[in-house]
Amino acid sequence: MHGWLILDKPAGVSSAQAVGRARWALDARKAGHAGTLDPDATGLLAIAFGEATKTIPFIADAEKAYRFKLVWGAATSTDDAAGEVIATRDLRPDAAAIRAALPAFTGDILQVPPQVSAVKVDGARAYDLARAGERMDLAARPLHVSRLDLIESPDTDTAVLEMVCGKGGYVRSIGRDLGETLGCLAHVARLERLWSGPFDLDNAVAWEDFDGDRAGLETRLLPIEAALAGIPALELDAEAARRVANGNDVPVPAGMEDGTIWARADGIPLAIGRIAAGRFQPDRVLVFE
Repeated sequence: MHGWLILDKPAGVSSAQAVGRARWALDARKAGHAGTLDPDATGLLAIAFGEATKTIPFIADAEKAYRFKLVWGAATSTDDAAGEVIATRDLRPDAAAIRAALPAFTGDILQVPPQVSAVKVDGARAYDLARAGERMDLAARPLHVSRLDLIESPDTDTAVLEMVCGKGGYVRSIGRDLGETLGCLAHVARLERLWSGPFDLDNAVAWEDFDGDRAGLETRLLPIEAALAGIPALELDAEAARRVANGNDVPVPAGMEDGTIWARADGIPLAIGRIAAGRFQPDRVLVFE
């Protein structure tokens, strides 16, 4: 079982639970996901099986898009609706004020993770410490936000926004900090991931599909190389393919630039690696049983 399955994750299911359910449904031995979604969040969760797990870093590091609803006037202990309200304010921003504040949250910014997050503090996860009642001073982390737009303001108490960001972005932190900047406080009430790298929700399976037949799910698998969209491919002949399969480097055609590429033979992906000084060095060799 090798390939990618795109799940439209429902609320109330953790990313780890989703991977476990997918493994059970497909009777797969090895699986993993490319980017955690909070249990209350919905949307795209990309799950890799078998040798596709070796391509997870390319999706985990890719840009991702989110749509989220903010509730103005209240800050919570978790920066979302699952936490306790810890402060309130009567001020409500209008659409013009919201749009005027957004440029400060785009480009290269620094972001403090939520108290309930997977960040490690002295070897422990922040969410475990937070649930034990400990309040932490978490260090700010760099984040690149390509886009942050106001989509609609349904009423004076809420707003819907979309964000495109790089690896390590916390939507809850964006909502919290935006509320503080506007002077009204805020928390995330709803969050959906729309796409991640080359994957989107167009062909995603639903949670209920895991109760169907295995053969039907297998037809929804995307190939390993779906995660490598945009990365150059190197075609190998039989001899070069044999060398790469054994972890050895091979020469590449003149004119190929240095950098990350993947290699294939007869349409089958064989390895991911890099070109340097005119040679391809495999870093991850794909092994099919």
